[in-house]
Amino acid sequence: MKSFIQYISIIFSITLLSSFYGCKKQTGFSKGNLEFSVDTLVFDTVFTTVGSTTQQFKIYNRENKNVIIEEIELVGGENSPFRINIDGISGDKHTNIEILAEDSLFAFVEVTLSVNGQNSPLVIEDSIRFRTNGKDQYLRLAVWGQDAYFYYDTFVEGTWGNDKPHVIYNRAIIDSAKTLNIQPDTKVYLHKNSILFVYKGTLNVKGTKDHEVVFQGDRLEQFYKDIAGQWYGIYFFKSLPSTVDYAIIKNGTAGLHLTANNDANLPNEFNVIVTNTKISNNSSYGVFLYDSPKIKMENCIVSKNGIHALFLLRGGSYDINHSDLLGYGSSGQTPAIGIRNYYNGIASGIGFGEIKNSIIYGSQTSEIAFDTVNPENDPTLLNIAFKRCLIKLETPSSNEMYQDQITWNTDPIFTNVSEGNFKPVVSSPINGLGNPLYSLPFDIEGNPRDMANPDLGAYEF
Repeated sequence: MKSFIQYISIIFSITLLSSFYGCKKQTGFSKGNLEFSVDTLVFDTVFTTVGSTTQQFKIYNRENKNVIIEEIELVGGENSPFRINIDGISGDKHTNIEILAEDSLFAFVEVTLSVNGQNSPLVIEDSIRFRTNGKDQYLRLAVWGQDAYFYYDTFVEGTWGNDKPHVIYNRAIIDSAKTLNIQPDTKVYLHKNSILFVYKGTLNVKGTKDHEVVFQGDRLEQFYKDIAGQWYGIYFFKSLPSTVDYAIIKNGTAGLHLTANNDANLPNEFNVIVTNTKISNNSSYGVFLYDSPKIKMENCIVSKNGIHALFLLRGGSYDINHSDLLGYGSSGQTPAIGIRNYYNGIASGIGFGEIKNSIIYGSQTSEIAFDTVNPENDPTLLNIAFKRCLIKLETPSSNEMYQDQITWNTDPIFTNVSEGNFKPVVSSPINGLGNPLYSLPFDIEGNPRDMANPDLGAYEF
């Protein structure tokens, strides 16, 4: 009996010992390597002195045991332009970081660059070292750094060249009677809510074919490529005669905003003449006219804006020819054109409002919306005319404002609406539908038009 009891005791002891070491094995630490969600964390172009957005990556422990990371170190240390944050804790160096079995940690990286004295972008690199079980692994960091001209509530005039980008914080102001000329290939980047403000002065944007002047937000990361509302817009207040030629204006709130006419110096001229220009993806309006300014547009494409491509509020005048005023905004709920000639109880007239040889189309059943008043029944108050246009309207109208063979509700068949390519395909029904009396000799790409049978819109194809 005694031997049997001793035998049972021995077995029980061995079982306890085995259980102890089995548990110890499960809570031990892995001697394996870490894995990362990326090999290299790459930042798109970042302007010097301007901080980047925060990028992140994950550190994985793929083993079924916990792991201790002995050291995580930004190799460049305090002299590095990069900053790291490991699982919510900032610092250039971290020690004894534990990752549970089959778990992960988040790491965050930002970068701010010093002025590099170069006109061309430079690649700046660093790395993060991870030491686990005495072995080092590295994750590379890379950023393209770009020097720029910076403006913060700055009065500007003269000429902006294209040797470096121009970055606007809050406002760059063209003051009364001053002139700013912007050369071809110039890139203008604007910070959140910032504007290029033309106050009773003159702006001449002098882009050329294939060398457009670009206006957009100052965040160049891929995520921001198609985000509307990153800046406000180009704001003309009682401007002297200005020109915008071959420009790309995108991702703002109101691409072009014109307020009031400079009656003292500009009784019979346009505040702004816009030619060969694309205005797109603004959160509210492509072109906003308020309180009777005057604009002329030729060979322009205004598309994919949140509310209207063209919005007139409390009066104004416009002469638009061979252009595309298009809906397709992200909300998809508002027409391409909105006209409302009153605001805060004040009604104003439309001195002239002609759209000719143009396309007014989009995803709505009607792409023109009117909200007009004429309390005195003045026949000269609302001078609106659409001449030889393609128009999408739920019920085609016989109103006298629609003149000269309107084409109703016919899909122009653009090349790729989702990608913003609004060049009609060769078989488009708008081919040759324009009136030669209004025709322009060249299209938005500089191609000669068939002056006897021009195509509608900005392109001759």
